Amino acid sequence: MELQAIKNRFEIIGNDPQLNYALEVASQVANTDLSVLIFGESGVGKEVFSQIIHHLSARRHNPFIAVNCGAIPEGTIDSELFGHEKGAFTTALDNRKGYFETVNGGTIFLDEIGEMPIATQARLLRVLETGEFIKVGSSKVMKTDVRVIAATNKDLLALTKTEKFREDLYYRLNTVPIAVPALRDRKGDIPLLFRKFTNDFATKYRSKLVRLTPEANEVLLQYTWPGNIRELKNMAEQVSVLSNESEVDKNTLLRFLPQAQPATGLVLSQSSDALTFQPGNSSNASSTTERELLYKLIFDLKRDINEIKLMLYGMNGNAAGIPTDAILNNERALPNNNIITPPSHTESFNHPPINTFEANNEGFIIHTNKSEIADHEHVEENLSLEEMEMALIQKALKKHKGKRKDAALELGISDRTLYRKIKEFKLED
Repeated sequence: MELQAIKNRFEIIGNDPQLNYALEVASQVANTDLSVLIFGESGVGKEVFSQIIHHLSARRHNPFIAVNCGAIPEGTIDSELFGHEKGAFTTALDNRKGYFETVNGGTIFLDEIGEMPIATQARLLRVLETGEFIKVGSSKVMKTDVRVIAATNKDLLALTKTEKFREDLYYRLNTVPIAVPALRDRKGDIPLLFRKFTNDFATKYRSKLVRLTPEANEVLLQYTWPGNIRELKNMAEQVSVLSNESEVDKNTLLRFLPQAQPATGLVLSQSSDALTFQPGNSSNASSTTERELLYKLIFDLKRDINEIKLMLYGMNGNAAGIPTDAILNNERALPNNNIITPPSHTESFNHPPINTFEANNEGFIIHTNKSEIADHEHVEENLSLEEMEMALIQKALKKHKGKRKDAALELGISDRTLYRKIKEFKLED
């Protein structure tokens, strides 16, 4: 199949040589049963390549399934992939087929393969080498004919040195490697992608079609796009919906991009969760993500505590004849010259020093001329970051009735990070 025909069929935009080469490899390997390992940063479109390989193969009429290995808890991933027998564990109330059984004859795409537990890696290796697997809680060997395509944003070879990934599995998966280039490495495709996305959103929302000035287009090219195509698409949607003018200039475009842009390239750092690509100085890049999460947890919990305090003061105010709605609205005058004074800190993400947070730790205080409510109760706060983090995770899980994906979205962290934190704090039911 010709390269342009593949691009048209799968809506791939761009003419970068690295992208074209990756597409050529995908089309050539499609008609074989070789295992394929797709490398690339988060957001570059690795799943699209797995779909290309499947739909151009002889298995195209059979099932295709994409599995995010990082989103499945370690205790259940074996059951998800290989199935289980009734009674294999406490909640195994019936027999269950795994993905390798239900997708027999088709293709399975294992995304974030670097997050797969070591024990599960051993099971996967046996499937790749012999086509055999055993359900959890069973002794019966089963056969399957499934093509495996894997993807990762990590350096798996480096993980083999630390024994976090099996070396034999790495070489078994890496029969045919495909490297998907980052968006910053294919700058010539950025204006084409932006135009395509804005056209799509103009049609979807029946809004005006926006275009960039030459200066704004230069900003688009100079930005490093750590979130790659996913970030560009989100930004194009914001511009299409929120821009007041059909022509977007440099200043307008900058409003939709993160304010702190690096003067140099990206810094590659290894966190406990994944390999992340972060802008900034290498001396502090490795702690940026964790620090931002801690500040977010601190400020969210601080806001909740202040709201509780305000409600408590509101009940005291009602006992003294002060309307509750007057107490719950900041900076509004209460009867008899009573005033609610809000805390002096502002909830932002400019990373203020921790002692700034502690210095403004008194919450909302009611000033009044009435002696019977002149004194206020000081509520002690627990400043342990770990306990704050655990409390906020519990609150999010309770709010979303145990739905972890929704809770992770509310907290602004990845599903994988939430699962790890739940296990770390022993919050599992």
